Amino acid sequence: MTTSARLKRIERLVWIFIYGGLLTLVLGVAVHDVDERLGQWLMVGGGLAALVGAGLILWRARLGEDE
Repeated sequence: MTTSARLKRIERLVWIFIYGGLLTLVLGVAVHDVDERLGQWLMVGGGLAALVGAGLILWRARLGEDE
């Protein structure tokens, strides 16, 4: 049972994770020259967040909307 409101919430989370993750990953690349350890943490965290967003897209694709 998937309602329209639940699907919209999932779609909102998808874009938050993808864009937030990619922004954090790019920030990690920029910071890497100044502080290597912090840059690596930001890149890994951002990459994982983007992967979670991609996983949510796959999950959302499997859900159907109830009428």
